[in-house]
Formats: sequence, structure tokens, C-alpha cells
Amino acid sequence: MCQKHTEISQNPSHFEGSAEELKTATTVQANYTDYIKDMKFFDPHIHMTSRTTDDYTALIDAGVVAIIEPAFWLGQPRTGLASFKDYFSSLVGWERFRSSQFGIKHYCTIGLNSREANNEALAAEVMEILPIFLYKEGVVGVGEIGFDDQTAAEEKYYRLQLELAKEANLPVQVHTPHRDKKKGTELSMAIALEHGIDPGMVIIDHNNEETVESVLDQGFWAAFTIYPFTKMGNERMVEIVKKYGSERIMVNSAADWGISDPLAVPKTAALMKIKGISDEDIRKVTYQNAIDAFAQSGQINIADFETPMEIDQSLKYNGNTVLRGGQIPRVDKDSIIIS
Repeated sequence: MCQKHTEISQNPSHFEGSAEELKTATTVQANYTDYIKDMKFFDPHIHMTSRTTDDYTALIDAGVVAIIEPAFWLGQPRTGLASFKDYFSSLVGWERFRSSQFGIKHYCTIGLNSREANNEALAAEVMEILPIFLYKEGVVGVGEIGFDDQTAAEEKYYRLQLELAKEANLPVQVHTPHRDKKKGTELSMAIALEHGIDPGMVIIDHNNEETVESVLDQGFWAAFTIYPFTKMGNERMVEIVKKYGSERIMVNSAADWGISDPLAVPKTAALMKIKGISDEDIRKVTYQNAIDAFAQSGQINIADFETPMEIDQSLKYNGNTVLRGGQIPRVDKDSIIIS
């Protein structure tokens, strides 16, 4: 459950749990997996380059069979084109291999993130290499792109990447800003429509109660990030599904190098089950909708993860293996409530 916080009024994504929610958290903290038995999950936004192999083990044990890893900001600005090349190469190479070693199908989206669009000299260079990676196997979209500070430079490179998406016939994964979210979300959608992008090809991410209705009304996909304290809690996500249903709505973790939970999707599914959401609605928002949206890339074959993937950890990628001294990584995380 969410802890008390002195800045609650400044952060609409941070709230204090009710007595009922606290009781639910206590009751199911150690056994949320009982509620999701035999369910499969697809996390369409998770930054596994920042996570450990323990997280992969926990994901597959919780029923996560496929993921999408968007290109994103590493926590500090890159200083040269070579670092972008290496990073994009890892998303279509090593990370794809590493995920397979734990039985999870890995896809990615490639793009220049909004923060680094403000370094225009470097951004222009990155634009030159993006087409090299957008046509690689496993790339299911252009992303995550959009706005951060909502600057002119961010808009310029957002527009340029929308055109790349049109040329490649790829879905677009849009990062909506943390500040002035509603304004940034509306601007992101308006620009996409101006460029002639079918809203059914655009996944608007990091939604909240303030943005969801407009996103759905205009025909875009609405993705919600269950990320502690800063975006959406999973109790609030339950209420979103109760109010708006499951059409064109999907849940992700966006787990990265910050305080985040790679198991956010299965935990949210468990809470939905506890709160009376139907199995079909749960399946759609935690599995099927992500497939339907990103399969428009032509890169997703659902048969690849409908049956358990064969794992051969004797395999290597460029001479490297995930194994160290024969150890089998394992981590258990029990808390279901993400506030």
C-alpha cells in the first residue's frame, strides 16, 4: 500500500490507500499467485536491460511469456552516436537472447527518446541510424517517443519519427510527459493525426484518469504503467477497467533502473481477479490487447509463446552465456499492491 507522503496533492498518481485496500494488501500479500494460476501475460513496456536474470526467472514463474522493451533514457545523457548504436544493437541482440534463455519472447521498439531529442546535434545523427534498426527482426514499433518538457526540439523529432513509422508501417509507442500530462497527451495525439497516422497504430502510454477518456474516444490504444508512486497504482487500474471496460486498454510495468516492479502486470491481474473483474477482461488488458496492437508490425507470431519455449542454456551469444558458475537465478517478490 502507498505510504503517507507530504506531497500527495502535487502528485495525482500518489494516493493513500483506503482501509479496505490495506486489508486486501494484508490478505493477499504472500499468495497473489494463487489468483493467476494458468494465466499468461504480455508486458508491452519493460526495460529489461536494467534488470537482472533473477527478474526473468520471476517473470516466467508468474506467467509472463512475452515482453516489449522500448528504447529509453539510461538515466544520464548519452554523449555520442556510438552509444546509441551499441544500445540499439543490444535490444535486438543480447537482450533478445538473454530473454530467450529464460523462456520469454522478447520484442522491442526503437526510437530517439524525448529527453535526448533536446540535444539536437546528436539527435540529428541518431535519426540517420534509426532506419537501420527499425527493420530488424523483433522490432515491433517506433518508441518510446513523444514529449518530456514539451520543447520545440522534442516536437521536431517526434514528427520526424512519426514519418519513419509511416514508412516502415510500424506501430508508434508514445511516452506521455510526467508534467502537464494532459496537455502533452493531447498534443501527442493531435500531431499523430496531423501526420495521417491511424490512431489504431498508436499506443499512448503512461495514461491516468485525466487522459484515458480522450485517448479512447479518439481511437488510440491506452496503455497504463503500474509504477510505484509516480504513475498508476494497481487499485486505480482496477477502477479504470471497471469504468471503461477492456477495449484498447493495456497494462505494463515499465520496470527499469528506478524503484519499479517487473511483476506489476501479473500482480495487477491478481488484484483485478480479487476485485471481481472478469477473466476475459483481465486477459485482454494484460495479454491480448498488447498482442493485437503490436502484431500490426508483422513481427509477432502468437504461436511462439502459446506453448512453453524450449530453453537451452548451453547456447551462447557472441561467446557469452547467462550462466555464472552453474547457478540458477531465483527471486521471489510477494507484495501484490503497487501504490
